Amino acid sequence: MNIIEFITNNISTILALVATGVFAGILAGLLGVGGGIVIVPVLFFLFQSFGVSPESAMLVATATSLATIVPTSISSIRAHHQKGNVDFDLLKRWAVFILMGVLLGSWLVTRIEGTMLTILFGVIAVLSALNMLFRTGKSALYQKLPNKTGQSVMGASIGFFSSMVGIGGGTLSVPLLTLYNYPAHKAIGTAAAIGLIISLPAALIMLTLGSTPTDAPAGTFGLVNLFAFTCIVPLTVLFAPVGASLAAKLDAVKLKKIFALVLLFTGLRMLVQFFL
Repeated sequence: MNIIEFITNNISTILALVATGVFAGILAGLLGVGGGIVIVPVLFFLFQSFGVSPESAMLVATATSLATIVPTSISSIRAHHQKGNVDFDLLKRWAVFILMGVLLGSWLVTRIEGTMLTILFGVIAVLSALNMLFRTGKSALYQKLPNKTGQSVMGASIGFFSSMVGIGGGTLSVPLLTLYNYPAHKAIGTAAAIGLIISLPAALIMLTLGSTPTDAPAGTFGLVNLFAFTCIVPLTVLFAPVGASLAAKLDAVKLKKIFALVLLFTGLRMLVQFFL
């Protein structure tokens, strides 16, 4: 089969992956929620349409999402750094603990069943959506970040849970940081850098140590689907800076609430599919 025939036979899949890349890139720069929160559920349901089991679909979706976040986060970091919104001092304090959480979480992904990841993603998606719906714009609960021990726990937890469900860290780190009266724009920019610390080692571990499921979609190596990666990455890299620029012009609060409703529905649907 030549390249033209392959594209023709898979045009609907390619278009779905391209649209995912555009949407994920814009969200990564605009809202700081991380492209993975979009990519994981799209791939989860898309792979199932190919006849892949829900368990295998979640494993491959998680690993592939993390792989796509690597170049996306680099693009987003550059855009936010130019605006002075990346807190490198915070990153120096958190990096080791984030990495420790990532190493444990990504190793577990290669050893556990995909159903556990589906439940965890669904819970995180629902909680993140509720946070966006009811806490956006509210005053911080605390006036400053906790002590070193508290911050180390925060960093390790962000790394662990983000690597487990294939998200870059913005979904967890932005609401956590703003909870402690941390400036929202700096939280979003710093979250992009946290995403790189999470996604690079996690993707490498899942690529090299993960066992490819027998029913995995074509183009899967380890747990990473390179076909989906190739379709999504160029668009996320291209549109992440667009999202960062839009963040200064649009009403991000209203946009975040709309996205939160979509995320709430998606998380609930993933949970319902498992329990029913």
